[in-house]
Amino acid sequence: MMHVALVGNPNTGKTSLFNQLTGTYEYVGNWSGVTVEKKVGVLRSKKAKMIDLPGVYSLHPISRDERVVTQFLLTESFDEILNIVDASQLERNLLLTVQLLEFGKPLAIALNMVDVAERRGIFIDQTKLAEALRVPVVPVVARTGKGCDQVERMLLEKVTERTEPLTIVYGETMERAIDRFIATWGTEESFPVRWLAIQFYEGNSYVRDYVAEKLPEATWRSLYEQAEKEVKQAEQMSLAQFIYEKRRSFVKQVIEQVVQRTEIGRVTLTDRIDVVVTNKYVGIPLFLLAMYVLFQLTFDWLGAPLSDLLDAFFAGPLTDSVTAMLEAIGASEFIRALVVDGIIAGVGGVLVFVPQIFILFFFISFLEDSGYMARVALVMDRLMESVGLNGKAFIPLIIGFGCNVPGVMAARTIEQPRERLMTMLLTPLMSCSARLPVYALFVGAFFAAHQAIIVLFLYVLGVSLALILAKLFSLTILKEEASVFVVELPPYRMPQWQALWRSTWDKGKGFVKKAGTFIFGGSVAIWLLSYVGPHGINVNMDDSFLAMIGGVLAPLLAPLGFGTWQAGAALLTGFLAKEVVVSTMNIIYHVPDVESLQGLMASHFTALSAFSFMVFVLLYVPCLATVATIYKETGSRKWTMFSIGYALVLAYIVSFVIYQGGSLLGF
Repeated sequence: MMHVALVGNPNTGKTSLFNQLTGTYEYVGNWSGVTVEKKVGVLRSKKAKMIDLPGVYSLHPISRDERVVTQFLLTESFDEILNIVDASQLERNLLLTVQLLEFGKPLAIALNMVDVAERRGIFIDQTKLAEALRVPVVPVVARTGKGCDQVERMLLEKVTERTEPLTIVYGETMERAIDRFIATWGTEESFPVRWLAIQFYEGNSYVRDYVAEKLPEATWRSLYEQAEKEVKQAEQMSLAQFIYEKRRSFVKQVIEQVVQRTEIGRVTLTDRIDVVVTNKYVGIPLFLLAMYVLFQLTFDWLGAPLSDLLDAFFAGPLTDSVTAMLEAIGASEFIRALVVDGIIAGVGGVLVFVPQIFILFFFISFLEDSGYMARVALVMDRLMESVGLNGKAFIPLIIGFGCNVPGVMAARTIEQPRERLMTMLLTPLMSCSARLPVYALFVGAFFAAHQAIIVLFLYVLGVSLALILAKLFSLTILKEEASVFVVELPPYRMPQWQALWRSTWDKGKGFVKKAGTFIFGGSVAIWLLSYVGPHGINVNMDDSFLAMIGGVLAPLLAPLGFGTWQAGAALLTGFLAKEVVVSTMNIIYHVPDVESLQGLMASHFTALSAFSFMVFVLLYVPCLATVATIYKETGSRKWTMFSIGYALVLAYIVSFVIYQGGSLLGF
């Protein structure tokens, strides 16, 4: 089967095109850095595989995700390259195209965002562009799929076949250096050695490592230093700058042949909106207002009524039907209790919050796809810079609102190792969807009139503590020079319903899947622990093994306001997945529905201790999947253990201050 590599600049619609061509769904965002590792899909015709690579501006890697592209070109076998090009940013995109053409593989261009370019007065003659680069060019609209059939036919018919790699003449001095490299290299490669030489002289770190494996250090250093010295003397600029200028000159000549520009005298709608939302004084307050409205929709206006309907279904018709069925088949009392009091109470008690979670993700997807979140990263940059991070770190943190696991992985886009590590350590403080059932349960019981403002406070608290710790870490254990944040602001666009639904489902499906795995298994285990005790089975709950385990933690939790074995057991099981905290409580308190549970909890918690409990759930140890991802990304047991330890200490201190401080003030 043929293999096609999909390569392009960040935020050019690459993942949208991948989804259209393969009929799959990968996470799409209207900002850069969405794709951080290669993804493989099969074309709709089932005749070729497509590999979606992280977006890069150049083959010269700066961050970890960008190294994936150069590594792929050098070490993996594939047949063609599909290069997606943003028509509204043609010069910048063609700088990458030139490097791909020098690589010599058959290549085709999917020209995306032609409509955006034309609104900016940029008109591209696609026929002339194809002639200038000697590759096929197909206009596409990646978001809607327009032109994708033609792209697939072109790839399968191999009209992309190219006889020779593109050769840009870099001048006498540079050409001599290239010839010396080729003569020294000697061996045949599956790619042009000339391309390897140019990337080597440009300072491509991955290529340099590749060369260092095959040539003695003295040899490759001599090659580089001689070329650097000669170019410096002849051209008065560095090797990398000289190569860049030569490519840029070539691209400019192409653009002069194929682009016509028309002066656009009016200010665009995007420009007018940006004046307000990126304003340094009102940008952050506007973001907080948007999040407040989002939480009102999630918890008050839309989510609560839908959750009540689902809760009534689980407590009424479903429980009654299952009970009747079990009685009809003669199931034992043990089995009936396990299914009704364990599985339905545990799993159902979490699933009733599915409407709220999907509503929240729907509106977060709306903000992402509209292009607004890229502006949020921009307005946060000043604040992030003051604590030792930059605005790019805010993007993994926002992704962490959905699930901490992809948030930790998204830190790969950050160039500086210190900032990348710090972002991975702090992302678990972002309030992910798994915490939402806990918030929904407690705010419904104790803060019914102010649900949105309490949940917004918890989200802001997570971000605020992450920024404070970033400042603390950057001054102590993670000192390093900060990097500069550059973000491309995409034009605003109205999200499409299909894309919104796919994005919402992609974010929320993990929650539903966990209901059938972690939460199901956890519910069975927790119910068994509550059913069995040192003195036999079917014991009183207070005499069960679960009570013994929770009782060990209870004295430690007493200063935080929730020193009961029930709270201790719920928090312990939450390490598997935060949703299990709610399923544990449903089983322990053994009530038919969420409303009854909230009523019963009023006798075990006060409003202050409930708030302290929610803060503790927000901050204490990351879930098992997040811990595994941190270990995988850092490759360090020390930093993985640190991520658990500091979170636990932080949660204890903050909850202690809230409960003890609140008690002193008379709350």
